[in-house]
Parts: sequence; structure tokens; C-alpha cells
Amino acid sequence: MMDVSGIYDRTERLVGADAMSALSKARVIVFGVGGVGSWCAEGLLRSGVTDITLVDADCVAPSNVNRQVMATSQTVGQVKVDAMKEHLLQINPEARITAVRRIYCEETASEFDLDSYDYIVDAIDSLKDKILLILNASASRATFFCALGAALKMDPCKIRVAEFWEVRGCPLGAAIRKKMKREGRLPAKPFLCVYDDEVLPNLGSGSSSEDEDVSFRKAQVNGSLVPITAIFGMTLSGLIIKDICGKAHQNIQ
Repeated sequence: MMDVSGIYDRTERLVGADAMSALSKARVIVFGVGGVGSWCAEGLLRSGVTDITLVDADCVAPSNVNRQVMATSQTVGQVKVDAMKEHLLQINPEARITAVRRIYCEETASEFDLDSYDYIVDAIDSLKDKILLILNASASRATFFCALGAALKMDPCKIRVAEFWEVRGCPLGAAIRKKMKREGRLPAKPFLCVYDDEVLPNLGSGSSSEDEDVSFRKAQVNGSLVPITAIFGMTLSGLIIKDICGKAHQNIQ
């Protein structure tokens, strides 16, 4: 077993010992371990968050390799959360990584004790399931962050962060707000979203092995690039790290 004592030396130099301790104690759950969620988990662990739960039902497909951390020619066919857990443990073997192969939906929501986490990350695709997670996570004690649509985008300079009701130009955000208003079900508290108002067309065509996965719940498979999805995911991890460190510094003042 490698000595992990030096892994977070550069992080601690920046944030201090108290924040480093707070990072190590934070419990984070990431729903969706794809092009966004996998990078969020990577950013969290490399920054000192060592208690991470990964939730996703899919297996690694060839079409995942262009943008997902754990997707390589060697992991195609493996369960995503298991492949991601193995990858994270290669970074820090002492991390507490929990892999849950599930879809978050009405049938499974009761299996998750959201109040037991400090931070909840939504990086799932299905509109129905995403709305359910937003409603339940915003009603929990945890701090909640949400990723909106990261597909059909190329310009990294257009990626932004805003409170859910202040997001403009994102079709997914607009669709979620419209459906919530129509159904009369609104988030219990404000939360920040990572989004991008760029919407490009799909120029290519072709089938994807993801289309044949029974757990894949998108209406359409859209093109996406790792420079965009990775920035989405790293931004989410950065928001969490900033919040943890900010609270730790407040406590010692």
C-alpha cells in the first residue's frame, strides 16, 4: 500500500489544515457518473474529499471514451461506478468510495438517505429523474449543486454558474422550470447550477451502443466534448471545495 501522506500537500498549502480536515470529513454523493459526474468525482478526490458515493446504472460504452474519466478501451463493458471506484482508489487507496449501481427514480429514491450527506451533486440526464432529484435534494439538509445540459457545446468560455431560477439560455433548465411550474412542484431552497447557453446542432449521424442500454433514459443522444463536460464537472467540484473551505475558515475566525 502506497504512503498517501503527501498526496494533499499542495492542497493544504493553499487552504490550510482546518479546511483540509473539513474536506476529509465531508460526505458527497454524485448522481450520474458520466461526462460531467466522473470529472466532478475526480476533482473532489484529488482535492481532499475522500468520502464519495457514486450512483449510476450504466456500463462503460465505446462512445463514453471521448469524455468520461474511467472510460478506456480496457474498461468498456464494465459497470461505470465500479470502474470509477477502481480509478479513484488508484489515486488514494484509503479513500471511502461507495459504488451504487442504480438509477435515481421514483422507484429507488427511498433507498437514498439524502440527509446523511453534506453535498449532493446532480449530473444525471433523464428530465423526469433530474426533476425528482432536484426536488428531493433541495428539501434535504445537504448543500445541492446541479449540472444542466453539457452536450452540443464547444466554447468553454460560455460555461457559467447561476442560481437555478437565474439560468438563461439553457434549454434543459427552461424545460425543468416549465415542468415544475406546470406541476406546481418547486425546489425547497435555492441552489447553484453549472450551465452553458451555447446550443449547436448535431452535424454527424450514427448509432451508439448507449441506445441499446435498457438503463439509458435520454430521449436523444447528442454530441459532446470532454473540454466542456470536464469543465462542468470540475466546476461542480470546485464549488463544493470552495464551500467547504469557506465554512472551515469562518469557524476559526
